[in-house]
Amino acid sequence: MDMTMAENTQLAYESVNCNKCYQIYYSVDCESSHDIWFSKNLVGCSNCFSCINLRGQQYCIFNEKYSREDYLKKLQKFNLGSYAGTQGIKKEAAGFWLKFPNKYMHGIQNLDSTGDYIYNSKYVKKSFVIAGGEYCKYCFLLIGKNNKECYDFTQFGENTEKVYESLVSGNGISNVIGGIVTLEGRNIRYSVDCRDSNRFGCVGIRDKKHYIFNKEYTKEEYENLVPKIVEHMNSMPYIDKKGCQYVYGDFFPTEISPYSYNETTAQEFFPLTKQEAGEQGYSWKEPKERNYKITIESENLPDNIKDIPDDMVSAVIGCEHGGKCKEQCTIAFKIIEPELQFYKSQNLPLPHLCPNCRHYQRVLNRNPNKFWHRQCMCDKKHVHHEGQCEVEFETSYAPERPEIVYCEKCYQQEVY
Repeated sequence: MDMTMAENTQLAYESVNCNKCYQIYYSVDCESSHDIWFSKNLVGCSNCFSCINLRGQQYCIFNEKYSREDYLKKLQKFNLGSYAGTQGIKKEAAGFWLKFPNKYMHGIQNLDSTGDYIYNSKYVKKSFVIAGGEYCKYCFLLIGKNNKECYDFTQFGENTEKVYESLVSGNGISNVIGGIVTLEGRNIRYSVDCRDSNRFGCVGIRDKKHYIFNKEYTKEEYENLVPKIVEHMNSMPYIDKKGCQYVYGDFFPTEISPYSYNETTAQEFFPLTKQEAGEQGYSWKEPKERNYKITIESENLPDNIKDIPDDMVSAVIGCEHGGKCKEQCTIAFKIIEPELQFYKSQNLPLPHLCPNCRHYQRVLNRNPNKFWHRQCMCDKKHVHHEGQCEVEFETSYAPERPEIVYCEKCYQQEVY
């Protein structure tokens, strides 16, 4: 519950980028691990508390090894059911993490690729969250594997090829431009929610071929009309209210989007103020006034989960942010019965933030979709260098961030 970028993970809470984990809490970038608390970048570990950069370890607290008996004794001293206690441990763990190096990008088994959260890929450039790509650029959230020669493609992929300026599409598509929710087809242009092949400007057409603007044509008619439409798009481009021109090959104009900027995940990855959004030509939706009758403010909740009564599910809890943040705060929230049972069974304190604010706070542990050119910060003596390492790279760690950032070779020397 309350997870981001989780896969094959069970009984987990408030963690980011975890794969094949079990009973993991308040942790980041962990894989194949279980019984983990407040930890970062663990692989093949178990029973670790506030640790970082460990491989195949167990019974560790702040990277210090203990016997099983001593570990369990020390763990009992931490008040994990307390909200104040967990907040203090989170802060202490985050400070401890800063003492250790981070690899300049998240990813393994890549060849000549740049970006972040890239896995099993080659020749992927300036992309994020790619599960298996080849010769792709400016792509994002291609969590389906085997995507080739794609450009400006967002979510989700899976056996795709030659996809351009498209989103939420995949499952074997190829040669697609401007596709939205396009599945299992090829030779598709500017179509939404379509399947099968040879479409131009269609919506909701399934299992049929050679359609233009939802009208069926013969193969010969289709092949004759499409070049004429393309020529018309280039000779008479669409011009929006700000004077931007859209020709064949460009994505749909933003002004015809059915959603406002702050209603979409764009606000999560590239947050803007209302003024900034307007200056860039995006619409903005004002939040509805919510007249919740808050029955208890989050600051007045019992601190420990053991003191939370079962009738808390009927309470309307005031979010700690009170709508004063930029995280689409709902101002108030409720705890449902299965949620309360989960907190009690895992000895976790009740949250003090609404679900939206919790999400925005959680994704602060995910690197942004931006790049900076930096130099490796390692100044230790390694086989490939003495003194300051001279390797440079593109990274999503901004220069002003406090983390120590290493190149691949220096990171391998320190962690493995």
